[in-house]
Amino acid sequence: MPDFLPPGTYPGERIGLPEEGSGSLAKLGRRIGAIIIDWTCAVVVSIGFFAYDPIATLVIFIVVQSVFIPTIGGSPGHRLLGLRVQRVGGGWPGLWRPALRSILLALVIPAVIWDADNRGVHDKAAGTVLVRA
Repeated sequence: MPDFLPPGTYPGERIGLPEEGSGSLAKLGRRIGAIIIDWTCAVVVSIGFFAYDPIATLVIFIVVQSVFIPTIGGSPGHRLLGLRVQRVGGGWPGLWRPALRSILLALVIPAVIWDADNRGVHDKAAGTVLVRA
């Protein structure tokens, strides 16, 4: 069954996020930019230390996501573009949520299936949301 927003509402309203400004749902352009930055960094490290091994690149990407989200609130790409990952309802995401989110993100498919609040399956499964800092 499709997940549609009722008329007069905005993405993120159902989960208590403001429509605009700090704490509002991250827009698609910034999300894509952040993942490009993070993947590029993983590729550079992989080239430098692992002869551009595809498994090493993927593991580096997952580790960076899993380590930086609970420590600085987002991956380097998120933070450079003014985004942060938080639990739905606010607060620190803990340790297991970023790890689960990162593994699902690396599988790609969960990240490209969204609900009406523009949250991917990886965020829904982890109980997180990507917002503007």
